[in-house]
Amino acid sequence: MVTEAATLQICDPAGGDLLGEVTEDARTLKTLVASDDQFRMLVAGVVDYAIFMLTPQGLVASWNAGAEHIKGYKAEEIIGRHISTFYTEPDRANGVPDLALRTAAEQGRYEAEAWRVRKDGAPFFANVVIDAIRDEDGVLVGFAKITRDITERRNAQLELQRANDRLSQATRMEAMGQLTGGVAHDFNNLLMVVAGQVQLLRKRVGEDSKVAQALDAIDLAARRGQDLTRHLLAFARRQRLRPMAVSLTARAESLIELLGASLGPSVELDIDLGDDLWPVELDPGELDLALLNMAVNARDAMPQGGRLSLTARNHTVVADGNTEIAGDYVALTMTDTGVGIPADILERVFEPFFTTKDINKGTGLGLSQVYGFARQAGGWATIDSELGKGARITLFLPRSGLAPGDEAPRQTGEVTSSLTVLVVEDNPEVADVAAGLLELLGHRAELVGNADAALARLARGPAPDLVFSDIVMAGSMDGLGLARTIRERWPDLPILLATGYSRAAERMGGEFPVLAKPYQLADLGRAIAGLFAPA
Repeated sequence: MVTEAATLQICDPAGGDLLGEVTEDARTLKTLVASDDQFRMLVAGVVDYAIFMLTPQGLVASWNAGAEHIKGYKAEEIIGRHISTFYTEPDRANGVPDLALRTAAEQGRYEAEAWRVRKDGAPFFANVVIDAIRDEDGVLVGFAKITRDITERRNAQLELQRANDRLSQATRMEAMGQLTGGVAHDFNNLLMVVAGQVQLLRKRVGEDSKVAQALDAIDLAARRGQDLTRHLLAFARRQRLRPMAVSLTARAESLIELLGASLGPSVELDIDLGDDLWPVELDPGELDLALLNMAVNARDAMPQGGRLSLTARNHTVVADGNTEIAGDYVALTMTDTGVGIPADILERVFEPFFTTKDINKGTGLGLSQVYGFARQAGGWATIDSELGKGARITLFLPRSGLAPGDEAPRQTGEVTSSLTVLVVEDNPEVADVAAGLLELLGHRAELVGNADAALARLARGPAPDLVFSDIVMAGSMDGLGLARTIRERWPDLPILLATGYSRAAERMGGEFPVLAKPYQLADLGRAIAGLFAPA
């Protein structure tokens, strides 16, 4: 009989301590259970990600706080429902939910970025990952699904892409404008020679009808060339403008008359400019030309007839990081019901010489003039269109701080006495034409080829009655520099400048009178008369 207390010891046949092993396993199991609970708590508490399980058939088996936050369903509302609940109607019709589950089952993982639908029907853009879950034998037991709402990120990326596209287009248009302006300047010099020689020849041939007809044909071609360069200079923002404060509301009747005459009876015209529009700062003549170009393009897009509407509204642009365009504008919109413009060419329609019309049906310069006019006026132009749904062009025109008024009347008098005019022109052919036109007006011309030669001539004396100089000239000093030097040394000597490329003229504001090339005899006469008119 055993009289002392005995201690029970459990041993395995090899003499090991089984109790110690069981205790260790218990601790491990407890740790695993705690870890699993912590993991479940972590998943359940995540609010930025929807994390839940699906059955092999695609039914929702679990639901976390993030899923409720993103998708809008409470657990009791969604558990047991199919994954297709979150998909859009087109995706359900095309079998996208089943394809996602099948892909995850076959490849182990499915990932996509696409539109999904919340409980209230609102769409959101989501990043979706579905992982297949299998047991130790490889049998599919369900899916783990993670969804993240990336709508804001997508919108930010799209806006960045749009901004980059706008910058790229603006850079391309600016480069084209530089090239176009240079071409127009050289072309204007050629037209100056052609048109000027026509005017000189008319005085020499008298009443010879055949020669007169030939000169008429040359003159007509030259004027068409002038129209082309005018459009080119408008696109390049080199057109000489006469800006003033304009009330669009007050011009409604004249616009109806202007546009109605170009549209024809098959197009219904509707103009509604309202009564509360701000005055805008622009050149009325260039505005009329821009609207006429827009209307003609709209008419050609409605061969079977349609409707053209012109509306306007006040529009304020908040800085929001882009101080260049911040301010008050009037948005002038022309809308047509025509065939529309394909998306792949929409961004090119403002480019010069780009046209979708048949040969001899247009120059491709109409809308480029619209774009250039809006930019030179201090605003911008936009176009929206879809095939079969017409087009909409909007001009954003800057608000004027002045009350609407007319431009000061031009001087139309004549100079009756003969003047000695010093002509400064580096193009010999243009210089000869200028001298010939001055002689037709009764004046005497002296020709020099650059600014240095002009200053040397003035220093020798005697002083001429007028200096008539081109602005853009080769050499150390251009026409503007020459004019300023003359004003400093000979302040009483009248100066008239000429150019076919007004960026140079813009540098001086209204410092000197400027005659645009190519000019007619009457234009030159009026410009000289304005210099000698009584104050």
